[in-house]
Amino acid sequence: MRVLEPWLAEPLRELVRESGARVALLMTASGQVLAQHGFTRSLDVMAAAALGSGILATTGELARLVGNEAGFGAVVHQGRQQGVWLAGFDTPRGRWVGLIVFGRGSTTGLVRLFFERFAARIQALAPAPTVVREVLAEGFERELDASLRQLFGTS
Repeated sequence: MRVLEPWLAEPLRELVRESGARVALLMTASGQVLAQHGFTRSLDVMAAAALGSGILATTGELARLVGNEAGFGAVVHQGRQQGVWLAGFDTPRGRWVGLIVFGRGSTTGLVRLFFERFAARIQALAPAPTVVREVLAEGFERELDASLRQLFGTS
């Protein structure tokens, strides 16, 4: 498990344990990685973050187009061997996204329960931002590279 901020470690550890997650990823709505579990390659983390944030943005726009102002909540796929849970939630630091891949030992209902508990815990624990920043700041790519190096311990 790798986290950018120490206060994220215990909530993510608990989510992984309770939900039976094989892979978990926490990111901002713009795809900046905040924490991950189960990935071994930084390229996979970057791809999952970009795809996850893009999928949620797309489904949010589809919800708006069909008149569902509340949105669709989570994007869920239950396959034969594993399932995927992708959902956003609000924090004092803005909108965050969680991606969970779980195996046959868990269910969508359990993942939903534990994810909602995780989101509530993050909302309660998240320190308020000290500086308001643009979603895609000028140094976005540099910051993304730095956060991935920190997550994977490379220089």
